[in-house]
Amino acid sequence: MLRNKMISTIEREWTMSTIRDVAKLANVSTATVSRVLNNDTKYKMTRETRDRVWQAVTQLNYKTRTGITKSSPNSKRNESKEDIKIGCVLSVTKKKYNDPYFMSILSGVESHLIDMGYQLSFLKTGAELENNQNLYSTFSEPVTGLVLMEALGAETYQFIKQQVPYIVGIDTSREDIDNVGYDHFKVASMAVKHLISRGHKKIGYIGGSGITKDIRTSRRYNGYYATMISEGLTINPDWVIDCSWDEDICIQTVNTLCNDKNLPTAFFAASDLMAMATLSTLYNNGYVVPDDLAVMGLSNIEVSKYSNPPLTTIEIPTKDIGVVAVDLLIARMSKDKTLPKNVILPTSLILRSST
Repeated sequence: MLRNKMISTIEREWTMSTIRDVAKLANVSTATVSRVLNNDTKYKMTRETRDRVWQAVTQLNYKTRTGITKSSPNSKRNESKEDIKIGCVLSVTKKKYNDPYFMSILSGVESHLIDMGYQLSFLKTGAELENNQNLYSTFSEPVTGLVLMEALGAETYQFIKQQVPYIVGIDTSREDIDNVGYDHFKVASMAVKHLISRGHKKIGYIGGSGITKDIRTSRRYNGYYATMISEGLTINPDWVIDCSWDEDICIQTVNTLCNDKNLPTAFFAASDLMAMATLSTLYNNGYVVPDDLAVMGLSNIEVSKYSNPPLTTIEIPTKDIGVVAVDLLIARMSKDKTLPKNVILPTSLILRSST
């Protein structure tokens, strides 16, 4: 009896298309659809069947109660700040919540929301939401606003866009929502020009990419590449390290270059964490920075000033990025209907001993 009530509740909450429409498209029974939506594990079901159901849900624009709320803006007018649900999709590296760059942005988001009388209701990673079960579970209740630090796949992003009325991105490159960040191309060019001013011509690059998994699509890499070419310098592909923002891969690759005695005279690492991993690896291989090789980072995380030697870097105003993102989100929630904004915050060169 209780289980039948749960199934009935799910069927009422998911509207627009009917459960029979989903079942027909996925080529399964309506009971199977209900089990998938309820995350019922009592009955055995293949991963392929579950995926077909979720795909049918997406294709049919099968919405939760959030969709009903979104289509009725008048229902939001009397909603108190305590009732408004605001979430954040966090971009993370391999070590998940240990990346100080993203944690600093998140700190700015959380503290400013509190200052404005709101609170952060949930925190998810991009990888978690690429799982259909996590995606639909997260947005099964109405969500008013979202701070999006991860670009996400097209299908996942479109589903969230249909469910959440107000979204602000942080460096997502999504042109249909507000975005706040910094000029990736410019900071990379700034870094290369600084190293050139120190007399370096053999300059390597360490970094990664976003959802494309191709470093050539990275704006920071493109800034490095374009500046090297415009300055008439040669790019050695052995010195372009795509470490996918993984410190272990960075260390392994730099170790190989050290063993082969195939090093540039300077590295620009598009992350302070990667730069500090490089400093440590060079030290362990007997190289002295900056006498033998210069290293430059990007972001100016708090610990970069304490590296050995202290890291030359470019400061990114991470907490301010979080604050501005919240301001944009609250403005949208307050019925700002202007065209999507792209807010670029200023950056600055921080000179220390590693270059």
